[in-house]
Amino acid sequence: MRGQNCWEYKKCGRGKDESVMNKTGLCPVAKETRLDGLHGGINAGRACWVIAGTTCDNETQGSFTQKLDNCLECDFYQIVMREEHPDFYNPGYILQMIR
Repeated sequence: MRGQNCWEYKKCGRGKDESVMNKTGLCPVAKETRLDGLHGGINAGRACWVIAGTTCDNETQGSFTQKLDNCLECDFYQIVMREEHPDFYNPGYILQMIR
């Protein structure tokens, strides 16, 4: 069984194939195809912490390094980490995959 993507968990309306799009459009996480399938997610839906320009809790986040501290404390990040253990890829490794 696949785990939830961040847009499903956070109910932001900015995910891939969302029926009700948020006025700000599709999230960069939903557009990032290089991470499709990682941790069982669609695009970067289960690795949102490495994608710059996401909107979390109605606040636009910056680059990976600017937002990482917030992401490490995020309930969604913690869930994915638990669900994927011991096969969880650390943020630095994932970031190298898209560079």
